[in-house]
Amino acid sequence: VESIFTTASSSVAHLPTPIPTMTPSIITTITTSSHPPIPPTPILSEVLQNLPTFDSVFRFNERLKSLEASFSEYRQTNSFAEAVSNIPGIVHQYMNQQMHEAVRVAVQIQTDRLHDSYQRENDEFLKTIDENMKRIIKEQVKSQAKDQVSRILPRIEQSVNAQLKSKVLTKSSHSSRTSYAVAADLTEIELKKILIEKMEGNKSIRRSDEQRNLYKALVDAYEADKTILESYGDTAILKRRREDNDD
Repeated sequence: VESIFTTASSSVAHLPTPIPTMTPSIITTITTSSHPPIPPTPILSEVLQNLPTFDSVFRFNERLKSLEASFSEYRQTNSFAEAVSNIPGIVHQYMNQQMHEAVRVAVQIQTDRLHDSYQRENDEFLKTIDENMKRIIKEQVKSQAKDQVSRILPRIEQSVNAQLKSKVLTKSSHSSRTSYAVAADLTEIELKKILIEKMEGNKSIRRSDEQRNLYKALVDAYEADKTILESYGDTAILKRRREDNDD
């Protein structure tokens, strides 16, 4: 702007002074006046240079600095306002994260509880099935054992009767009562002997303590009867038979 005014002032200084054109009325007035006309004063370049510039009149620099300061303050204020306006969003995001975490923990706890409950129910179900299977197997074993015993007993009786018949015939020299007593006693002894042989052949004495105790008691009874029979003969047999009949 200052350069514009400087150029204008220099150009104005070199212009010729215009001569005013007077109308007839003005000329008449001038001629009738006693004073001569005053010529116009020429405008010097120094005067134009000392004229106030656009910047000094409108204080452009001051306003520009004030505007920059206001804009800087506005930016700072606007950043603070933006930060303040972002606070609800940050809080909302934080609350959402906390809510998601709380929901996740609650779901995990409930899942663990359901898993434990289902596991207990499954264990109880398997335990019930196991007990039922054991009971069914035990009943089947008992029924099969009964069937096997019922099929074996006739053979045992047939074998015992055949052996008794041969032993009774060898001792036919005694009286009929004595022969009957001997035959009855021999039946008991032979039954014990057959049972012992069957148990040893089937190896059932190794299955449980109860069967081993039964086997031992049967062997002891058989050995005792055998010793009495070999030592005292028919007299001891008849005496024991009478005692059993009295009881």
